[in-house]
Amino acid sequence: MLAIRHSFATLLLTGVLAVGFGQNGFAQDASAEKPMEEKPMEAMADPAAVVLTIGDTEVTELDLTIAGEDFAEVLAEVPENQKREKLIELMIDLHTFAQEAKAKNLDESETYARRIKLMEARALRNAFFEQEIMENVTDEDVKARFDVEMAKITPEVTVSARHILVAKEEEAKKIIEELQGGADFEALAKDRSTGPSGPNGGDLGQFSKGQMVPAFEAAAFALDADSFTAEPVQTQFGWHIIQVYEKGSAPLPEFAQVEEQVRNLVISERFTEQLQALRGKYEVKRAAE
Repeated sequence: MLAIRHSFATLLLTGVLAVGFGQNGFAQDASAEKPMEEKPMEAMADPAAVVLTIGDTEVTELDLTIAGEDFAEVLAEVPENQKREKLIELMIDLHTFAQEAKAKNLDESETYARRIKLMEARALRNAFFEQEIMENVTDEDVKARFDVEMAKITPEVTVSARHILVAKEEEAKKIIEELQGGADFEALAKDRSTGPSGPNGGDLGQFSKGQMVPAFEAAAFALDADSFTAEPVQTQFGWHIIQVYEKGSAPLPEFAQVEEQVRNLVISERFTEQLQALRGKYEVKRAAE
């Protein structure tokens, strides 16, 4: 199960981090876009209602909502019942400095104009991402992509096994003779095994390939269920007699377990598709170096 989930998680993370956001510096913006509260706009106060006035600037409920998204990281550690007041204080500080900057004509510089242009471009890009990409990824799209990925996965074989570990090959062979004569494997493991699983009847539980040392793994996976090794198996730990009591396959992830990861993957791919299409639409000219 571990290996299957690992491979699927790798695919998902590759999609989210490499294909889309990571290449375009968008991950940070997207995280900052999360709303401060999860309640819908309809449940909030009137967006146009004025909350406070700082100098000649009015701050509305909608302004607070937008600021809550921008200051999400700052507010992350603030208790829920204190976030609104903290946000109001942030807005007072922000607009106080902004008005003093205007009074000093700092808004008339070329640098300021360029910065505003950049901020506008980022805001528009984020709005496009939310409305044209995120909102167009449906639950059906996510489930369909999950089904496609599940169809690519071959369930991994697992075994459930016990073992008896001893120091010498001769002792291991004697134990095998006792088992062939009808002795109980678990009882012998409790009595004779030097491994930490001995007191538990030698039970190692379920494991898949790659979790045991090579010689042990090869012998265990070669056995049928309800059988034990006819010859001792040597590893760096000593000599093993292995009994497989069950063979099966690791379960595939359930949709609910990875739904958000798959959704992020679909969103990331849509983002990349849109970006490639739009780069073909708008000509880019680089200055000669």
